[in-house]
Amino acid sequence: MSAQWWVRLRRIVQYLFLALFLYLFIITVKDRGSPLPVELFYRLDPLAAISASLAGRTIPSKLIWALITLAATLVLGRVWCGWVCPLGTLLDLFRFRRARGNTIRVPPRWRQVKFFLLFVVLISALFANLTLLILDPITILTRTLATAVMPALNYAFTTIEFGLYGFGPLQAPLAWLEMALRGSILPTEQPFYQLNVLLAFLFIGIVSLNLFTHRFWCRYLCPLGALLGLLTKVSWLRRVVGPGCNQCRRCSRDCTMGTVEPERGFAGDPGECILCLACLGTCPQESVTFKGQLGLAEWRSYDPSRRQLLASLATSVGGLVLLRTSPIARREHPRAIRPPGARENNLLAKCIRCGECMKVCPTSGLQPSFSESGLEGLWTPVLISRLGYCDYSCHACGQVCPSGAIPPLTLEEKRRTLIGLAYIDQNRCIPWADNVDCIVCEEMCPVPAKAVKLDEVEVLNDQGELVIVKRPRVVRDLCIGCGICEYKCPLNGEAAIRVYVPNELEYGESA
Repeated sequence: MSAQWWVRLRRIVQYLFLALFLYLFIITVKDRGSPLPVELFYRLDPLAAISASLAGRTIPSKLIWALITLAATLVLGRVWCGWVCPLGTLLDLFRFRRARGNTIRVPPRWRQVKFFLLFVVLISALFANLTLLILDPITILTRTLATAVMPALNYAFTTIEFGLYGFGPLQAPLAWLEMALRGSILPTEQPFYQLNVLLAFLFIGIVSLNLFTHRFWCRYLCPLGALLGLLTKVSWLRRVVGPGCNQCRRCSRDCTMGTVEPERGFAGDPGECILCLACLGTCPQESVTFKGQLGLAEWRSYDPSRRQLLASLATSVGGLVLLRTSPIARREHPRAIRPPGARENNLLAKCIRCGECMKVCPTSGLQPSFSESGLEGLWTPVLISRLGYCDYSCHACGQVCPSGAIPPLTLEEKRRTLIGLAYIDQNRCIPWADNVDCIVCEEMCPVPAKAVKLDEVEVLNDQGELVIVKRPRVVRDLCIGCGICEYKCPLNGEAAIRVYVPNELEYGESA
């Protein structure tokens, strides 16, 4: 097969994996009736698997799939980065003209940064801290799509649909489009995420780094790429330059990762090569081939050293000490409501910040935490009941969690699981403060026996008349903390009934 055929095949495979990633992302909104697990890319992610195993002191069964990626890397090299990774494919699509011209040359020693980040991630995981897994490429893309892109698309679609619905001829097509998209691709309700702007700008920043050089993120920052790059030092498939090379420098100019070095006879670093095959397709002499070789590849100056490993160890340990002794570290927040079955210490030790639970939550109640659980709990899931509630008929978050941070409870188990307790602010509650009937919280409570009861009391109204008012009261033994009462409370601003973490859950470690 010709070199150009291989280049085109690689692009086709890239786009197919990107399409698969988007397909699995989209079907999560509707159901899980797919032959493939919706969290497939996390299962194949070795950085997430190794980190979660180190932090949780056990190997999550769903993450054993990552052995496929590790085996493929030992045979083919960084094929994940060049052929599979959806973030890498998007970075290829956003290849800016300046990057093509290589007008800005980044020093090779910058490649050390990704190894430093990798070691910090893994060493921190040994101490049960997974905060830096927010840098995992699959996490970055999933988080951005779930919290920024999909809410924006849903809002744009709803706004345009509302504006066009007044035109008679368009009503039937718009109604059909609404039925086809709503609940399958687009959520049934407009989602709101408290960190959507920040997360969107972080993703835009990663893409914008392509202005300096193509795939800047992959070359210099990606910890998953660093892990696979170290394994590729002993991989079987290697790039070989034949004697027919006329030193035209096309391979060096077109290399996606900038790893072809003219001063080394146009040899490349296997640990940096992502098998993009650009050199294979651009060589006019057909001197570039890929062949099987055994042995350790040459160690470059930017590859990790003992000094860098010690620096990473010192940074990780020092950072964790400061993190866990800081006033804004792991504080117990009364509003840090966790998903059903998840307990604070257990979740922090296992959550890989993948965002799958937030993506699958039908009400968008699960949000990436910011200040609710301190720095150590950054971007772990918390239930913000004013933005969405825990649906009584849903248990999807535990089913899609790849690391076991959220237990896979059955629906019946989930309905009996306490995640919080509702409390009534009598100074804001309409029946208590204004002596006017309001029974929204009692009506909305999904618990069959009703965790919110209405007590009829005789009070004086503003006109001095005796009236009967129904005042709500929370039955602690029945409330599970789903938060729908807080979500539906008709008051503007802070709700009159709010869900807090009960004392018996604050320090629990497991479900």
